[in-house]
Amino acid sequence: MSSYKGHTIFALILSLLFFQNPILIALTIIGANLPDFDHKFKKEKVYQMIIIGLIIFIGLYIFNLPYYLGLIIVFLGAVFFFSDHRSLTHSIFGLFILTAAVSLILIFSYNLVVNFIAFPKFNHYYVMLLIVILLGFLFLNKKVFLVFLPLLVIGALLLPRGGLDYIQLSFAIFIGILSHIILDCFTPAGIKPLAPLSSRKVHRKFAIVCICLLLPIAILYYFNFGNLFVDLILNSLNTYKIS
Repeated sequence: MSSYKGHTIFALILSLLFFQNPILIALTIIGANLPDFDHKFKKEKVYQMIIIGLIIFIGLYIFNLPYYLGLIIVFLGAVFFFSDHRSLTHSIFGLFILTAAVSLILIFSYNLVVNFIAFPKFNHYYVMLLIVILLGFLFLNKKVFLVFLPLLVIGALLLPRGGLDYIQLSFAIFIGILSHIILDCFTPAGIKPLAPLSSRKVHRKFAIVCICLLLPIAILYYFNFGNLFVDLILNSLNTYKIS
């Protein structure tokens, strides 16, 4: 099985333990395909990412709109460009860096469309859906995207939406990236969890520990304790939901 297929399937299985919303499941799958952008055969995509980020930055700056979106895209491209394969992007540091970068791209894009571009009555849920589709187009293998796109659209139209918030979106990306790291631990090459500070590798024991930690967290989410915790954070931060 191709690497991208294995990571996509594993992320899909893992996402179903946590989420029912198709957008969150889609973000988990996208997250699972992110770390391998440090590979040499992805360099062309990385160049495209940096160029797109620069164009967005310049365009938003000219029209006096929030230009941070373009800078974050350029930053993400730079992380992939300067990272050796299975180094930073496959480490604990990379897990948080990639989660933060992609989450900010998602949030900045959403706020830009909702606050400056979209018609007032345009459904905010479909704004987020469109952004996730664009992220899928950028980060997913073409064969995966051809399956990903219709399933996501059908799921978003037919399944109950529920409330979405920024923390849930970020958590879905986090779970996806973590699923990639876990699966790579089962390969002979393993991963370097503390790269670039340390070149020490870990293998399946590390992956098993991660899985054992994820299972009780999934159970808490299943019984809605996770949502209660998220609601407490959202209330303290006064963050609104996407409806």
